Amino acid sequence: MRLTFRRHGLPDDGRALVAEHLAVWRQLDDDERQRLLELTDALLSHKQWEAARGFALDDTVRVVVAAQAALLVLGLGVDHYRLVSGIVVHPSTLETAGVRAGPSLGTVTADHLAVVGLAQDGRGPLVVAWDEALAGAHRLQRGHNVVLHEFAHKLDMLDGVIDGTPVLDADARATWTAVCTEVYRDLVAGVPRPPLRDYAATNPGEFFAVATEVFFEQAAELAAYEPALYHVLQGFYRQDPAERDARPPRSD
Repeated sequence: MRLTFRRHGLPDDGRALVAEHLAVWRQLDDDERQRLLELTDALLSHKQWEAARGFALDDTVRVVVAAQAALLVLGLGVDHYRLVSGIVVHPSTLETAGVRAGPSLGTVTADHLAVVGLAQDGRGPLVVAWDEALAGAHRLQRGHNVVLHEFAHKLDMLDGVIDGTPVLDADARATWTAVCTEVYRDLVAGVPRPPLRDYAATNPGEFFAVATEVFFEQAAELAAYEPALYHVLQGFYRQDPAERDARPPRSD
């Protein structure tokens, strides 16, 4: 059973909730903070929010998830989430069953699969587990953020193809393809490309989602080890999280 939360924007204590739970808030300047709150308000106001499995969907849950999604499009705008019809929040990791592609080419499996997030195709909803979303907000495991990961899939879907390449102009697309293909092929071949984790080798779509997590959560490491990849992600997202993370944290 799903319970729908009545739509409204940022609550009166919304800024305080973001400051309490979003670790990156301490690194944002005034303009970035204002932009983040505006985008968070838009996501809360215009998207359908639902709770599943008897979960209590309150303002804290909605604000913490929406604020992380807002960070992703800080330089792009909320229209990049036009394929996100709604956000469904589960209390914790869920399991799915049924026949699906197996771990090796040409195989299938019906094993239970632990899922912390899911982005449905087209204008379908986006699903996240609250415990993982909260951990990601507090950066408890750098490089892992289910909200950034699943919303990145939605950005990838904007051109109608889930191929690890978001909407780009022709020149940027050529550079993007060359850079990402080189890194992806190494990962598929078993060649480590830190700080990217092995899951990035699953398929090009997962490569983009994992690279997005690392770009925002391990920016300095990505810039140091994979400068070309950092550069194309910086060009797409129109943000420089490595520079941002290097700022002295604010106490307010």
